[in-house]
Amino acid sequence: MTSVDGSRRELILRVATSLFAALGYDSTSASQVAEAAGLSVEALGEEFGSKRELYLEIMEREYRAERASLTKALEGISAVTPEQTALVVHRIVDHYIDFCVAHPEFPSLWMHRWLADASDVTELERKYIQPQIDLVSSVITPAMEAGYVDADVDMKYAFWSVVWCVHGFCQGGVLDWEGNRQDAEDPVVLRRFRAYLHQMIHRVAALPGPPPSP
Repeated sequence: MTSVDGSRRELILRVATSLFAALGYDSTSASQVAEAAGLSVEALGEEFGSKRELYLEIMEREYRAERASLTKALEGISAVTPEQTALVVHRIVDHYIDFCVAHPEFPSLWMHRWLADASDVTELERKYIQPQIDLVSSVITPAMEAGYVDADVDMKYAFWSVVWCVHGFCQGGVLDWEGNRQDAEDPVVLRRFRAYLHQMIHRVAALPGPPPSP
């Protein structure tokens, strides 16, 4: 069996991404991936060699997609005034919400790692998280040094708070007053979450003017 476009490799990547995101790397076997793809374990091995190599390629691909999205979001803007600093910060927030909503497997894969999934696969954070932190820092640090952001604010933790909130929202949603789960598929719920996150980062960083409307 092959995927619609004839790419067995692409089919395996799609299926494995879904399984790793849903169950975690440790709880997903190579035979499960092969069965879900309608292939033999031998065919899986021909394409990737091992489950570990398959996982590494998936994480590399997820990183490249998020990196391209973040780079595009920051294209053509710089934090050279207080107002532009606010624009940059809020654009980063919007980028991360939009990317994680469009690619729900991304926050799920990383949340599994936060729970010690694939702990024998080292260096992923250094390879795929640190470059994103460095990119955001390269844009925000000059504004902080110029005094456009409250000097008492720990912006690293502020942005990590955005990551934690977005991942939690994408995976768990929120409960309404009757205890029913609401998530990003509801545009009203997503808009309310976006407004809250903009308000939170705006106030934490003491940015000028009002936070943007969702």
